Amino acid sequence: MHEPKNMSTSAPKLPPRILCVGIPVRDLTFRIDRLPASGFKAHASRFEQISGGNALNAAIGIARLGGRASVCGPMGDAGETSAQFIFNELAGEGIDTGHIVHMPGLVTSISNIMIDPAGERTNVTFRDPELWKVRLPDPEQLLEDCAAVLIESCCAEFGTDLCVEARRRGIPVIVDVDRGMSLRERLLTASSHLVFSSEALQETAGVTDDAEALRKIAKLTPAFVAGTQGARGALWLDEHQNLRRTPAFPVQAVDTLGAGDVFHGAFALALTEKQQLTEALRFASATAALKCTRFGGAFAAPQRPEVEAFLRQGPSAALLRVTNSGLP
Repeated sequence: MHEPKNMSTSAPKLPPRILCVGIPVRDLTFRIDRLPASGFKAHASRFEQISGGNALNAAIGIARLGGRASVCGPMGDAGETSAQFIFNELAGEGIDTGHIVHMPGLVTSISNIMIDPAGERTNVTFRDPELWKVRLPDPEQLLEDCAAVLIESCCAEFGTDLCVEARRRGIPVIVDVDRGMSLRERLLTASSHLVFSSEALQETAGVTDDAEALRKIAKLTPAFVAGTQGARGALWLDEHQNLRRTPAFPVQAVDTLGAGDVFHGAFALALTEKQQLTEALRFASATAALKCTRFGGAFAAPQRPEVEAFLRQGPSAALLRVTNSGLP
């Protein structure tokens, strides 16, 4: 007797699910030759309307790389145009939106983004202050089948308790820090991995040197700490508090929008896959580099086979040890 084709002796293993906590944004992107001076107009050669926000962008990166992503955080009224637009785009990426909280009468965050020929961007964003009054769903529901939590640092006000519970359960918590934090912020100790932008790192530590800033913050938290430096790669401290650098992959950038967020998503996914830190950072760096070669924000994030091929064929990104004589 033949076994039915839809039966198997062992179910396929599901990829890890990462909960991405943040504030979704509707991005209006314009490709321009140069930023206009104050009071002047500029012609855009290209326009795209896409979904954005740090956690949402990371979720797209995770899904493109073969992981499962859920987005959790506040949005505006369920009936508004922006909310519907974002839901439709996330559905197309296979991202779970069941934990997004609609807040009646509020406006979903929106950004105007101008991108120059070098791929650098200038943003103007509106976020309704009332969005921070959101009450997230119950942690039991959010953390079920959760391999990691990735959270925007700006969500500390409503997301820290969730992170504390995640850490109590042994779930990694990766914080995307893109703005200065108080050194007394609970999220600093409610995380397993803190990844700062260079600007946010210096602002948080109150010093102008990234290496010094990492060491200062490391004294306040048991978490892994790193700072991303764009084309210079990522600077981080190993378990012995030695300073390390993971170089960036050199590419011709056309759009850096969402690259840092995609980096965080790839890094979080690599951690759930039990990759070593050096390999996880290299994997994240390659993912972000490929994203930068394409226009379209996080929706230009690469698929897993592209990243793996790039890592096999691309330039060496070997880990460099930082010496006392200076950074490489």
